[in-house]
Amino acid sequence: MPAEQFFLNPTANPKARYGDGRPPYLTLDAAAVAEREISSWPGYQATPLRELDDLAAKLGVNRLWYKDESQRFGLQSFKALGGAYGVLRVIQSALSQRLGVDSVSSVSLRQGRYADAVADITVACATDGNHGRSVAWAAQMFGCQAVVYVPQAASANRERAIAAYDATVVRTDGDYDAAVRRADKEARAHSWHVVSDTSYPGYEHVPVDVMQGYSILVSEILEQLPRAERPTHVFVQAGVGGLAAAVCAHLWETLGSHRPVFVVVEPLAAACCLATARAGQLTTVPNAHDTIMACLAAGEMSTIAWSVLERGADAFLAILDDRGKQAMRMLADMGVVAGESGAGGVAGLIAATENRDFRHAISLGSDARVLTFGTEGATDPEIYERIVGRSPNPS
Repeated sequence: MPAEQFFLNPTANPKARYGDGRPPYLTLDAAAVAEREISSWPGYQATPLRELDDLAAKLGVNRLWYKDESQRFGLQSFKALGGAYGVLRVIQSALSQRLGVDSVSSVSLRQGRYADAVADITVACATDGNHGRSVAWAAQMFGCQAVVYVPQAASANRERAIAAYDATVVRTDGDYDAAVRRADKEARAHSWHVVSDTSYPGYEHVPVDVMQGYSILVSEILEQLPRAERPTHVFVQAGVGGLAAAVCAHLWETLGSHRPVFVVVEPLAAACCLATARAGQLTTVPNAHDTIMACLAAGEMSTIAWSVLERGADAFLAILDDRGKQAMRMLADMGVVAGESGAGGVAGLIAATENRDFRHAISLGSDARVLTFGTEGATDPEIYERIVGRSPNPS
């Protein structure tokens, strides 16, 4: 069995100022704009920050917080923040160009004020499940069309959840990265708008908006944490790195040199962020789909994410699938429902506490106060029950 990988980032600079002399993609000012918008949508409420005291004691840390995104806007994932915000921004930009309208509010779109014009707009994306669901939900809410590309191995239940919002779902050959390339190619051919949280050369503006949507999690957390306490460590899971970079950037700009030790967690079979950090440049991991953590199964890191994590992440950790299953079961025993990808941060923390050298290297002692992210609930109930041994919705 392959061993889990722990990598200390040699380019991390805890004392560097945010931006480090380069104009940052992500800013607190833009995050505040996203927060004002998204918090005005029907059904918005801050998701809970759970204190997992029993698990903290088992792992030998002082405090353990878990940001539970399992009910965000009813979509069961943090992706409801970013993908939907990206769709809104695309529609607003398109209407501004077509109609010469300076400002189009989300309220006016929901009321159908520009229905005919919006109906001619199509957004497209690639997804392993959660991002596509968010894009499809927003397209239905604001009145545009959506085409969502899923990889060959995507869960049928997650595909149905996307289609439930009237999106056209296209199952592609190959893995997530192949779906990204196909979405980009067909969007260019049909003059559609790609809404993705992964960025690549020539495509960065929309992913910035998507990632700014994610940063609302951090704003909520900083309000929810006890005033006298701040995390000393953050463990956050990554696929292309969009969420990890959004969290890192927000904490870095807010807390400066007092920000916590930042650890990026990935499936061992799809550790493109770790591979990039180890190589010191963007690196592709081939065939990155053989993991139960489907929403983290990416072989190519986002260029924007790397621009933040290159110096903002202190360490990278690649874990086995069995570690994710272990975390799901432990969380379930505490009444917390986490999907295969949603448990990734906790799984990484468990792995770190069992490796004496890594634990020492990141100063993860008994006084550590750890923040983790439950990025999804049971977005495929059948897979959840198969792993955990019980339904996520007991009667």
